[in-house]
Amino acid sequence: MDLAFTPEEQAFREDIRGWVKANLPAEIAHKVHNALRLTRDDMQRWAKILGKKGWLGWGWPKEFGGPGWTAVQKHLFEEECALAGAPRVVPFGPVMVAPVIMAFGNKEQQQRFLPGIASGEVWWSQGYSEPGSGSDLASVKTRAERQGDKYIVNGQKTWTTLGQYGEWIFCLVRTSTEGKPQTGISFLLIDMKSPGVTVRPIKLLDGESEVNEVWFDNVEVPAENLIGEENKGWTYAKHLLSHERTNIADVNRAKRELERLKRIAKTEGVWDDLRFRDQIALLEVDVVALEMLVLRVLSAEKSGKNSLDIAGLLKIKGSEIQQRYSELMMLAAGPYSLPFIEEAMEAGWQGDFPGGVTANAPLASTYFNMRKTTIYGGSNEVQRNIVAQTVLG
Repeated sequence: MDLAFTPEEQAFREDIRGWVKANLPAEIAHKVHNALRLTRDDMQRWAKILGKKGWLGWGWPKEFGGPGWTAVQKHLFEEECALAGAPRVVPFGPVMVAPVIMAFGNKEQQQRFLPGIASGEVWWSQGYSEPGSGSDLASVKTRAERQGDKYIVNGQKTWTTLGQYGEWIFCLVRTSTEGKPQTGISFLLIDMKSPGVTVRPIKLLDGESEVNEVWFDNVEVPAENLIGEENKGWTYAKHLLSHERTNIADVNRAKRELERLKRIAKTEGVWDDLRFRDQIALLEVDVVALEMLVLRVLSAEKSGKNSLDIAGLLKIKGSEIQQRYSELMMLAAGPYSLPFIEEAMEAGWQGDFPGGVTANAPLASTYFNMRKTTIYGGSNEVQRNIVAQTVLG
């Protein structure tokens, strides 16, 4: 196991850092560093900048128009983008559905869908979870019935992240009720402008509508939008999730937010409190340990060995770290972090409190939002069972 970067990899990092510094809009970086609300235009603007460079599909092989980077180069790219204050790329197109289309789609599907994903022009959403089918994804009930050259889709998806912006959605749909639940699922691409598709935003505790319900009422979907074979969707779904192995840990954002926590602690006068600084040190140790775990996976991939089956561990620790740094930021600001005013997310206003600074305005919002991290992507309780079975035997 070699966790040191080679001179070539360090040079690659410097190239990425220089390019991001020159091309990332300053106003977007300011929003990211201060956890202010990113608009759809902010997110898509950065996606299109990456797309023009050919880097929105940074994990893609050259044969599909990607840069063909190694696992380590992809990690360095993600880290430099995060530390510079770039928005996290909405993953549903370039990171999730694109690899499925590459691996299991036919030539026509690849030529039809991949260019719009690579350029950042088309916004994709994910249609996996349903009421009652979250961590137990194999129990999905949204039904797709084949009628001639089309499918008729009925059902509901929920927790659809940023679905209010979606133009296309990839869905797991039930095409058979025979045999095991996993054997009757298909992978379908659906135009969200189709008649019968309804998106209903869900307002969350932090005041945002980050997630949505998506309803399908007799939606007609051309059969040519089926990826691979009917009833083989579970295989494709697992392939998709494998591309999140290190990404779900979100260690790069944790490193950036750790520095933000330190800035807040110094501004609020608690940096010299040894007990509070002990908590920051404990968090930093956990972040470094998580990074080492990610680098172990990358080292195994680079050497051609079987990568460690530790996606569950990465998810558990990464999500706990996200909740911890958002909590420590709240504690650092004390009463100045308590007011939760939606307008503060727009204007940076923190109210008429002496000593309050604009950086405190989003703290409550971030804290509330991060309550989700130990639930999404398979709850941590479920992940611990998976780790016990696959890693510990």
